[in-house]
Amino acid sequence: MCDFNNLTDEQKLHYHKILLDAADNFGGKNFFLQLLEAVRESSTHPLISANREFNIGLGTVKWNKVIFRDKLQLLQKARAQESKQNNLLPSKEDKSYKKVLNLVRTLKPIVFTVRPERKEDGAGFMFQPFDIIDEETTRLNPLFDAIFFCSVGTIKKLLNYEPKAL
Repeated sequence: MCDFNNLTDEQKLHYHKILLDAADNFGGKNFFLQLLEAVRESSTHPLISANREFNIGLGTVKWNKVIFRDKLQLLQKARAQESKQNNLLPSKEDKSYKKVLNLVRTLKPIVFTVRPERKEDGAGFMFQPFDIIDEETTRLNPLFDAIFFCSVGTIKKLLNYEPKAL
């Protein structure tokens, strides 16, 4: 999802809708982008926070399980491969298959809750880190990828995407 130029028009529209819905539920595009910038500017990656939350003046992201640094590093390696193979899980013959499968099993139950500071800004939203397609296919949830990993510039492009007129 993070490589805007390699996405098809259908994928761009799909991600646009998901991100726009999330942004609307957090107070709008501007507030959502400020959240993403705050995550990127954090001195340590927010996912390894011991208190399982990330706060900025505009709102809070909370989750229900501690994520350790080694899991985050493995996730980042697997994420780099996902765009090439369209699957977070490597092939079963790959040496890292079991590690990545255990990572998915460990992080799958986590639920992230994003809430704006003021209720009138929106209802907030919830998401899990992965979309399990079938037994052999797992992808990062677009919101998880957008909030914690993709560049803010790419997310801006997706939020402002307008489909080409036919």
